[in-house]
Amino acid sequence: MTEQTTSQSPETHPKRPARRSRRRGGKTPARARDNAWTLSDFQVPEEKGKLRFHDLDLPETLMHGIADLGFRYCSPIQARSLPFTLRAHDVVGKAQTGTGKTAAFLVTIITELLNHSIDDERFAGEARSLIIAPTRELVMQIAQDAKDLCKYTDLHVHTLVGGMDYDKQKRHLLENVCDILVATPGRLLDFAGSRDVYLDRVEVLVLDEADRMLDMGFIPQVRRIVRLTPPRENRQTLFFSATFTPEVLNLAEQWTVSPVSIEIEPENVATDSVDQKVFIVSAKEKFRLLDGIMQQEAVESVIVFANRRDQCRRLQEKLRAKGFSVGLLSGDVPQGKRVKTLDDFKSGELKVLVATDVAGRGIHIDGVSHVINFTLPEEPEDYVHRIGRTGRAGKFGTSISFACEDDAFLLEPIQKLLGRELHCEQPGPELLGQD
Repeated sequence: MTEQTTSQSPETHPKRPARRSRRRGGKTPARARDNAWTLSDFQVPEEKGKLRFHDLDLPETLMHGIADLGFRYCSPIQARSLPFTLRAHDVVGKAQTGTGKTAAFLVTIITELLNHSIDDERFAGEARSLIIAPTRELVMQIAQDAKDLCKYTDLHVHTLVGGMDYDKQKRHLLENVCDILVATPGRLLDFAGSRDVYLDRVEVLVLDEADRMLDMGFIPQVRRIVRLTPPRENRQTLFFSATFTPEVLNLAEQWTVSPVSIEIEPENVATDSVDQKVFIVSAKEKFRLLDGIMQQEAVESVIVFANRRDQCRRLQEKLRAKGFSVGLLSGDVPQGKRVKTLDDFKSGELKVLVATDVAGRGIHIDGVSHVINFTLPEEPEDYVHRIGRTGRAGKFGTSISFACEDDAFLLEPIQKLLGRELHCEQPGPELLGQD
């Protein structure tokens, strides 16, 4: 594991201003509820080379949530970033999906909000912290993780995403104060423009998956959002990206102050818990091969990735015609239906999920046995994100990619990113069933 950080020590950031009292209005939450749990109920032994959450002096109500989630020792990105972020330093972190970065910035936010509570009344929609993420699914996942960690606090988590009822989201904002706001850029600007959300008192700003927001053309919107928050000297900014391109680094320089730079490269870009296979097949044989694989007894739950929405739609229809319980996750599916599809897939009601890369980036579901790349991704990094949907939570998974005459040339950049060759083979006759 390669870890790089700046050499500065994690002393409290000297430029952060004293906390200001709030304007009156809205409803302030009650203090955290009392419960019988104490830190002594969560014993984690010291282990050389590992940082425990116990070692970070976190609020006890937060530690209770951490204990429920089974978090014992910090992941590398958490161990390197938390000693700085908990002391109000800005951080620019390079972190892949599944490294624990979400918990890193949520622990920082929750600790900040609990340690600097607001006694005054507050305006509804006045956010104390803001997390911007590029996709609806990722926003929903981050918000759920936040709620799990806030389980024993009185902090309120709100989400703003496009494709869902505006008035319903507005009602939720009016019901409770806004401690943690997780949002996609477009919908957040809608609420800010209508003065249903106020960002001028944001204390912690998180920009997650900055490279993906750049690729999706969201940066002009994000610039407008950042301008609505306090000056960078008066807020803490945490900036995460899976890649450090010149464009990403330029944005980080604009939006942070003397940031601690953290870069953690896994020894293997793709996880060792995933068995990776590549089948060489003609384009017309792909669906027959997919059907044959789906009939295998070991295939329990599957995410099938394709590059385009129309491809995903056709795959869903053909799989359904074959009798499979299958859901669709792509940008043109209404948000309410996407949420239900994810819930049904998590519960096992659906065996198959067909998804595009944009929709699939935020999927974090334990127990996915197989990932199938019906079409190879055009960006090598997306291959890593795809296969990372399986082999999670200590389990092993299988990734199967189809390479045909149209996309086999995409294998070389994927192998270059992985640092090794992928074994390619012809599918056996037992897998090429009838179309």
